[in-house]
Amino acid sequence: MTTPVRRRTLRSRLISYISGGINKIRTAWRILTAAQVRLLSRLSRVRPGPRARARIRAAAQEFQQAIIDFNREAGAFADQWASVDLPLVYREGALTMLDNARRPGVRFSWTLLHQQQVTALSAQYYADLTSRISEALRRARVFLRAAQDAVRGGAHFSSAQLRRDHPLDAVVYANNARHPVDSWASAAITWQAVSTANSGAARTALQELGTEWVEVRDGAACGWRDHQDEDKANRTLRTVQDALAHPTAHPHCQRELLPRLDLIGRIEIRTGAPL
Repeated sequence: MTTPVRRRTLRSRLISYISGGINKIRTAWRILTAAQVRLLSRLSRVRPGPRARARIRAAAQEFQQAIIDFNREAGAFADQWASVDLPLVYREGALTMLDNARRPGVRFSWTLLHQQQVTALSAQYYADLTSRISEALRRARVFLRAAQDAVRGGAHFSSAQLRRDHPLDAVVYANNARHPVDSWASAAITWQAVSTANSGAARTALQELGTEWVEVRDGAACGWRDHQDEDKANRTLRTVQDALAHPTAHPHCQRELLPRLDLIGRIEIRTGAPL
């Protein structure tokens, strides 16, 4: 059995990447939410008269600029996260696996298999982030049209109703469920970082260390495929392929993988066997 020697270091570095990513997403989204508040405030003060159209147009132009600024900031984060941060997270997971194996002569390098693995992950997670950004842009434009229509309609203008109908501080899922941007960002970035680090660890166990087996450390109640799975993950043996398929079970998952070099060549063990 291998004793983890870099657990605190890996976790602290992951927390640093995760915290940085979450903060950047929050900062980008605040551009939209602050602009929504300003637009509603400006439109609520518009009164019928010769200057009304110009005031509405000026307020709308300010909001359109905020949409552009949000797209720039959020897009820059997605580019940085997928092309720079996630490869570094993957490498950290790989190095942690090597350190836990206590094989000082074995080194990590960006082989073709490692490149393919992190490229696939980065592409998937980049697509996830950019789809959320695109949806936020679409909803911001819908809100702008609705706000302009409301103030031009001559009826009572309700800022509160417009914010309820168009919550730009929330992410809306396909089933119409709404989640605050802060909680969505925390769950999404944590999931991506931990999944990437564990994928790097699992691939390194097989490629650099030559073992098909890893030992799983996880929360005592955590299932293997998802949190409610009756197949519990903690203190079990899993094949590398299983670990690559399920590097995490849920957002904020604590899953860690340790190398089991003593099991190289063993064929009688079944994946999921308890220690």
